[in-house]
Amino acid sequence: MEMRDCCKVSDFVAPCWSDGVNAVSNDSIQSAGCRAAAADLCTVTGRAVIDFQGRFTAVTDRCVYSMLSDSSTGFEVFATFRERRRRDVSFLDSVTLKLQDPDVQFHLQHGGRVQMNDTQLNLSSSGQKLHGVWISKDSTGVMANFTISSHTVYLFFDGSTAQIHTGTPVWSSVDGLCVNSSSISAQRLDQYSSSSCQIQYNDSLDTSVNCSAIKDHCNTLKESPFSSCNGDVDPTPYINACSDTLCKYPSVDGLRCHFLWAYARACSLNSRASVGDWRSAAGCSSAEGFCQDKVCSDHEFCGEKISGGTGCLCRAAFAYDYKQSNTLSDPTVCSQNSGSITLIGCLLEEKGVDFSTLHLNDRSCRGAMDEEKHMVTFSFDSSSTCGTEITNNGSQITYKNTIKYQNSSDVISRQDQFYIDFSCQHTQPETKIVAFNIKDSSVVVIVKSGQWNYTVAMKAYSDGGLTHALDSTTGVVLNQKIWVELTTAGLDAAVIAVETDSCWATSRDSPSSQPRYDLIKNGCAAPGDQTVQVEGNGEGTSNRFSFNMFQFTGSSGDVYLHCKLQLCVKQGNSCVPDCSGGSKRRRRSAGYGGPAVISLAWTQ
Repeated sequence: MEMRDCCKVSDFVAPCWSDGVNAVSNDSIQSAGCRAAAADLCTVTGRAVIDFQGRFTAVTDRCVYSMLSDSSTGFEVFATFRERRRRDVSFLDSVTLKLQDPDVQFHLQHGGRVQMNDTQLNLSSSGQKLHGVWISKDSTGVMANFTISSHTVYLFFDGSTAQIHTGTPVWSSVDGLCVNSSSISAQRLDQYSSSSCQIQYNDSLDTSVNCSAIKDHCNTLKESPFSSCNGDVDPTPYINACSDTLCKYPSVDGLRCHFLWAYARACSLNSRASVGDWRSAAGCSSAEGFCQDKVCSDHEFCGEKISGGTGCLCRAAFAYDYKQSNTLSDPTVCSQNSGSITLIGCLLEEKGVDFSTLHLNDRSCRGAMDEEKHMVTFSFDSSSTCGTEITNNGSQITYKNTIKYQNSSDVISRQDQFYIDFSCQHTQPETKIVAFNIKDSSVVVIVKSGQWNYTVAMKAYSDGGLTHALDSTTGVVLNQKIWVELTTAGLDAAVIAVETDSCWATSRDSPSSQPRYDLIKNGCAAPGDQTVQVEGNGEGTSNRFSFNMFQFTGSSGDVYLHCKLQLCVKQGNSCVPDCSGGSKRRRRSAGYGGPAVISLAWTQ
């Protein structure tokens, strides 16, 4: 087999073999019948690093490591390792090319995505040259070549495997794990790593893994058709890398063929002997990059779904707490008149649940997907209740809804029944007592407790139209009719009603002082005083009553009026007191939580 001096296609220059067998650069190079020949090759696949000398080392954490750096130019290639389905097994996640002059970084990510600093690049097989780096993309992955100290370096990354090779032997100014994989701790780049990347986990063993069968599978690299390459590329570190990962991790997401592909590609770079149609022999699919063009969030990785195809699944560290508590969501977020719950999209993917088929009690209320983080939020409020059920147990009000799977008219379904109840509970505030003189015209109490935040106001008027408020300049005489309005603000009128439970007068400011004269009892006019009239009680968030002015016998001092208000969950007209007949009975289930007491005082 004859070697050409060079091969130049679209400015991509490399030493090459004339047969073009299993070409490794982009499509245009393949069409020219060229392929790069490697003097030194470094393979990073899964958690394995196989350096230029063929030494194998496993990365056991989730940090960032220098693969290749040149001290004379400041150029560096570094790799980020992240976990996938298990916390204790890491995988190559991304590769970064860092230039010192100019200060530019090319970030090669899964799915064939490439960012130059913060700019997403739109790449094709024809490639483009940016800051001295020639970069292109085809169906197998991303290719780049660049020059360091007059030496050309070639990089390939398919989202799981990176291979760095040179046309000439490595030179003295370079360093990194590709030069010496045994110096792993010295090559860790703390400035780019997360603070928790070195934490070691010990997840439970996967009982589905048959390590003996895995080792037999990995040793096929010593058999035909791979054996034709064994004399040029030692299969031992690739076999070790294969068994090291797959004896701890399930053979999913294409991993069964992953390590075979890495070896076959190394052979195409270093050997004059073709490994032939190894994919058919091994039962592996085409060389197209796994999860090509699939974009996942930082807490996700692209993997095989149980329903088939690929999707964005949860990284093990992110999902751990959710799985330990057997939940698919974050805690419910509640405010006074609304509630929402956010489901974790990647957990739904793992269970084969299509979020678009989920809805609340009202089938028209669907979840909203955050396209960047892949979280699904369901919510309701006073303007869109979405079938929310409102109940009262006497001490608190509960808003409850359910996320459920859309009923299907299909004869069969392969999706489990799906029900997630979520609720918001609010407790009524403690009693509030405020009193001040009539010269201030009215009294306002601000009530704050838990999620509830509302105001109660009591105001006295001299007319039934409530247009003339009483104040210190208004003369009030005995037996004059007085109208008192009780109003609230900040409550949901569609759900809550306010009932004036009782009103009474005292000669001192304390509501519990004696003597006491009742005007309203159990929400109705007190028996024995025919001047008292109650209007709109329990119908909405305000009501009023009237009575004829009086004074306490033997006293010419202040008169204090106190009213106790009760919040009530509206269920039909159940909040309206039953004042018919002589019993003056309150309807059942009217009360909600503790009462608020408000007092108004005036001087005769």
